[in-house]
Amino acid sequence: MKGAKTKKELSRKQRDELLGTLQARFEKHPRRHAGLDWAGVKARLEAKADKLWSLGEMESTGGEPDVLGQDPKTGEFIFFDCSPQSPERRTSLCYDREALDSRKNFKPKNSARDLAEGMGIELLTEEQYHELQKLGEFDTKSSSWLKTSTEIRKLGGAIFGDRRFGRVFIYHNGAESYYSGRGFRGSLRV
Repeated sequence: MKGAKTKKELSRKQRDELLGTLQARFEKHPRRHAGLDWAGVKARLEAKADKLWSLGEMESTGGEPDVLGQDPKTGEFIFFDCSPQSPERRTSLCYDREALDSRKNFKPKNSARDLAEGMGIELLTEEQYHELQKLGEFDTKSSSWLKTSTEIRKLGGAIFGDRRFGRVFIYHNGAESYYSGRGFRGSLRV
């Protein structure tokens, strides 16, 4: 988020604005987090400044993060990017640093994995992507890089998903490829 005091800390005003945005989204989409209450989520967020900073990064890049559940073992709340399309300020990225370094010409500005790491978040897994798609219709005009297995990555590929024709599809592509309509969705445990 622009104007943060330090790399991992938001100003009081930024925290208040972000918490207001997250609360409004939480209340607008109760189906995403049935059985959870905002007071518990807010208390956890206020105690975790670095996680709140990461959510601010998710928000400022167009991800529209929202709570999708709570880990029964750790008590952590699980946030996913819930923007209708892949977050607009996270597109035109190849998959990872290795793919970025392998490009000789027309390099993208960054890689999905590097940007996610810098934001303090993880790329959605294929399983998480399917969970998200059960809650709505996402990536109907875009696609999102997904966390890719070591086996696929060793062969030069990476996976991504989208929704077309009323179905969710998982595809593969060369990890060095990038498109204006492909970004990535992240997850964060708080």
